[in-house]
Amino acid sequence: MVLAGVLSGCGNGDTLERFDGPTMGSHYSIQYVRHSAGPGPKKVQAEVENILAEVDRQFSTYRSDSDVERFNVLPANSCQIMPGPILELIRVGEQLSVQSDGSFDLTVEPLLNLWGFGPQSREEQVPSTEALALVRQRVGHGHLRIEGDRLCKDAAVEVDFNSIAAGYTVDRIAARLQALGVDSYLAEATGELKAVGRKPDGSAWRIALEEPRDDRQVAERVIEVNGYGVSTSGDYRKYFQQGGRRYSHTFDARTGTPVLHNLASVTVIHPSALMADGLSTLLLILGPERGWDYAEKHGIGVFFVVRDGNRFVTRTNDVFERIIRGTNQ
Repeated sequence: MVLAGVLSGCGNGDTLERFDGPTMGSHYSIQYVRHSAGPGPKKVQAEVENILAEVDRQFSTYRSDSDVERFNVLPANSCQIMPGPILELIRVGEQLSVQSDGSFDLTVEPLLNLWGFGPQSREEQVPSTEALALVRQRVGHGHLRIEGDRLCKDAAVEVDFNSIAAGYTVDRIAARLQALGVDSYLAEATGELKAVGRKPDGSAWRIALEEPRDDRQVAERVIEVNGYGVSTSGDYRKYFQQGGRRYSHTFDARTGTPVLHNLASVTVIHPSALMADGLSTLLLILGPERGWDYAEKHGIGVFFVVRDGNRFVTRTNDVFERIIRGTNQ
């Protein structure tokens, strides 16, 4: 969860406009600096909500008429013509899957449903070994292929874009704001965000990174952002406990089970909100050691929160700190 900081102040005839609303079963919010001849909030909101509606029609796993759900109900050895954005994100998902040796995967929806976290779930449960083995036959990015404008599958896989769709949406909104002449804004959808420019008083957009607590929201650290997407993935909101063990909604596709390490949350700061979204999930799956090594190898700015008994320990890398310092200058 990423919380937008309190914003205030204006000058030079510019004003700070704000609007928000529901989206993707959650919430979105836009704050932008309006210059004297710039677009008003009603026009900007209409443009933003057109994007949100299109994303919902294409990517939602909670409506049977979406492009992805119509694909998901198809049997093995089927193809379906897909809009360009879906094919684009399939390629991003393949890239992240390859780079994580298959731990990150867009086809984990059957696993989410089996364990009780998915859109077709009945109850949270630890499945039997037999049920898990059966469902794992329908998981794996290798079962997908793109043929021209068609997405095809050789097994009855189901695609779930929840690990990257919100970041993609934020990038789409950011591009539209720029096209409208808006050069300073904070765009957020379901907790994924991107901040560009500065507020009317010249100060930076401030983002509060949340401490992983089950009972309430507490700011762990406040950062200033300009020109970057920010995404946090954590295991502390959606989980259940059984037999003295905690099972989160974050899955390692290689094992078909929720991750069991002590990495509680990962924040990624990246020029692309889409990549920040996907990478925060990927690193959370990999865990505190493998995830850290991956971030260092690929030059990704990260903020880790690790469980240590009854307390949390935070860790940032040099890339993260350099980005934050650069924003402050």
